[in-house]
Amino acid sequence: MDNKDSVEFNEKEEVRHNVAHIDDAARRAERKLRNKIDLFVVPTVTLLYLMCFIDRSNIGNARLAGFEKDLTLKGFDYNTVLSVFYVSYILFEIPATLCCKLIGPGWFLPLTTFGFGAMSVATAFVHTRAQACAVRFLLGIFEAGVMPGSAYYLSRWYRRSELTFRLGLWMTMAPLSGAFGGLMASGILKLKSFGSLHGWQMIFAIEGIITMVLSLIAFVTLTDRPETARWMSEEEKELAINRVKSERLAQPVLLDKVDAKKLKRGFSNPITLATASIFLLDNITVLGISFFLPTIIKAIYPGRTTVQQQLLTVPPYIVGAGCTVILTTLSWRLNTRQILIVLTGPLVVIGYAIFLGTMNANVRYAAVFLSASTAFSLGAMTNAQVSANANSDSARNIAIGTNAMFGYVGGLISTWTYLPGDAPRYSVGNGINLGCAAAWTAIAIGALFWMKYDNKKREEREVGAHEELAGLTRKEIQDLEWKHPGWRWKL
Repeated sequence: MDNKDSVEFNEKEEVRHNVAHIDDAARRAERKLRNKIDLFVVPTVTLLYLMCFIDRSNIGNARLAGFEKDLTLKGFDYNTVLSVFYVSYILFEIPATLCCKLIGPGWFLPLTTFGFGAMSVATAFVHTRAQACAVRFLLGIFEAGVMPGSAYYLSRWYRRSELTFRLGLWMTMAPLSGAFGGLMASGILKLKSFGSLHGWQMIFAIEGIITMVLSLIAFVTLTDRPETARWMSEEEKELAINRVKSERLAQPVLLDKVDAKKLKRGFSNPITLATASIFLLDNITVLGISFFLPTIIKAIYPGRTTVQQQLLTVPPYIVGAGCTVILTTLSWRLNTRQILIVLTGPLVVIGYAIFLGTMNANVRYAAVFLSASTAFSLGAMTNAQVSANANSDSARNIAIGTNAMFGYVGGLISTWTYLPGDAPRYSVGNGINLGCAAAWTAIAIGALFWMKYDNKKREEREVGAHEELAGLTRKEIQDLEWKHPGWRWKL
């Protein structure tokens, strides 16, 4: 090697070394920022969602403590009270999600949390079925935007690969709410009274007051978006915006204004609709567990005390939370969601098959763990999947809202899966849940193969992509969303 070649070689090596050094420094800066966002953003929405689920499902604990008896509910009255909540929830789901975008999550989430906390307190004072239905209807209005609003809020801060794990931490509050709810209910019921309230009334009142206090704290701690974060420097704000915006195809800004064309694309997105269908089927199971697990435990162990029955509801929820963390961690590290969604169904199928096949108390209790294991993780997985496969902020907002709306159609169905005349085997309820798990597995497999097939087709026609975009304005190109020739489905 002559001197000239030696000089060129050394210069190239120096350039490579400098580039590697810059890349390493950029990765360290982004990792530091991500950790900071984790600390300031995730805890608040996680606590709010925990109380959201507790205030929704504590009626199951109240039922064991005499709610049904004191209100003289008979036959299907309890199921009717449960159903009313989902009627308002479904009707207000998408309007609430759009409202979250319009006024900003930093204001919307604390306000709506204060509202559903107040409705929980109000439930402590109902004396008739009509009053209970009225309060549950209002509870559904206030809770409608919490789940999609929180998922949409987190999507403003994280890359696609990172979002699933953060949604997983947030969604562990669904199963943990069952655990905390059972523990809190058993603790509260040991009190003689809370003011003039007794028994099940104390459950609603105390848990509602805790919710309202947390909502007031959230007004201070919840930062609306990166630009308004007082705890970030200007350089960190720019990095927070650019790293998320870099994944948005042909979108000049991270947070756009509400756009009708993009909203339509987000709603009609085939992966949004397929994933939302999976979440609908999953929620029949998850919310069936949330509302009826105390009832199921009572049927399995009728001789136990009320407090013992409440405590037996706790371990299955902890298993569900653990499985959610494991699956979403795998999703983050492998940067995939669809395959893991496919894998959630089989354990649930086995659990409900055992329920149908035996009346042995201990075996049936073990089956509860299988049924609750992977089902809870789909809240995080499906929201992350529709978010990953929606391009602009408007499309992502409506896609997450659509997923949540479908999910709570499943919630409405779940309120009628366990009926009094079906006890103690509950063949109908367990059979419905077995079928749901099998069906969402089939849909997930079909969607996986379709995405791979469509991505391959898009690769083949990539040569003509420029011709497809020729003659379109910049705004028309931005509005293409998943119809853009450069778009690829995210598995």
